[in-house]
Amino acid sequence: MMIFTKHPPHGGRSARAALPLSVCSTATLGPAVDERTETSASEQVSTDTPWQVVVWDDPVNLMSWVTWVFRTYFGFPQSKAHTLMMAVHTDGRAVVTSGTLEEAEKHVAALHGYGLWATYERAGGQNDGNAGGNQEGRH
Repeated sequence: MMIFTKHPPHGGRSARAALPLSVCSTATLGPAVDERTETSASEQVSTDTPWQVVVWDDPVNLMSWVTWVFRTYFGFPQSKAHTLMMAVHTDGRAVVTSGTLEEAEKHVAALHGYGLWATYERAGGQNDGNAGGNQEGRH
């Protein structure tokens, strides 16, 4: 059981004042300003790796709709839009574009707006667990 009084113990001195100055100053300061963490080369390379936007096959959208979305949103010519749509249809997925993480997030959100199933992942299969918009149960 603790008893609190209006005055600090030890004859009016606070507990902090009873400690040596060096202990008080280091206890209240954070890490030194010049302490830096260095980024390894592998981390730097991984942030430079582009992100891919993947469109997945679904049982809802017509092939003509998917082709139209690719032409309208990405501005692909008919032949490229058709080829990508066929990859989605036959392979179950197709990488439609790649770029920065921010670009990939923007494209995935836009494709969701068109009703397509889309996700993003690191290029080269280097998925770090942060792929966005993945559908549960989809691989």
